[in-house]
Amino acid sequence: MIAIPPTSLGSMAAAAGHSLTSPAQPATGFAGTLSSAMQQVNDLQGAAEQKVTDLIAGNGQDIHAVALSVERASMAFDLMLQVRNKVVGAYQEISKLQF
Repeated sequence: MIAIPPTSLGSMAAAAGHSLTSPAQPATGFAGTLSSAMQQVNDLQGAAEQKVTDLIAGNGQDIHAVALSVERASMAFDLMLQVRNKVVGAYQEISKLQF
């Protein structure tokens, strides 16, 4: 049996050659970090779309690399969706508090 290590958005971005914070635009606080992570997910989806387009056009793309790119983008999107759900849930809990 092969052990599969847990994956995070940071490791997926690193595998794609990206970092969660770009040197040109440092993340400031929670909103900046979230914005940067969403940009990374968008970049992964764009790269996957480009690889699929190249494969369909017959530009010599390896189908294995295309499948990995699409799955990486899908996992990053699913992770971002779960983060969004947790943030919305936390906001709803805070809004229920009475001061």
